[in-house]
Amino acid sequence: QVQLVESGGGLVQAGGSLRLSCAASGRTFGYYAMGWFRQVQGKEREFVAAISWSGDRTYSVNFMKGRFTISRDNAKNTVYLQVNNLRPEDTAVYYCAAHEGREGTPVSAKEFEYWGQGTQVTVSS
Repeated sequence: QVQLVESGGGLVQAGGSLRLSCAASGRTFGYYAMGWFRQVQGKEREFVAAISWSGDRTYSVNFMKGRFTISRDNAKNTVYLQVNNLRPEDTAVYYCAAHEGREGTPVSAKEFEYWGQGTQVTVSS
């Protein structure tokens, strides 16, 4: 089992950048593919990006490519989401998630077994 804690959210002006972090504890971090999702109140949780257990494969939503970059440091048990050129529509709670196993990297929320508590990102216009 793994525990996840996100950090790095906050209030930022449009055009700004943030680096979200997700620290994992518990079972060896390298056993998990990791993902980032976001959710606006009243809406479905939305996939943002995912990364394989080794970090050699990443996946993201097409319209987010170029602004959202996922990475991981297995030595630090941490996954990151770099978000550039933020827009007001990026305002949401951002969650990191872990999928146990090395057989693949899911992009669907239902395939991730473990979730953090979320970090709020608010972008002002």
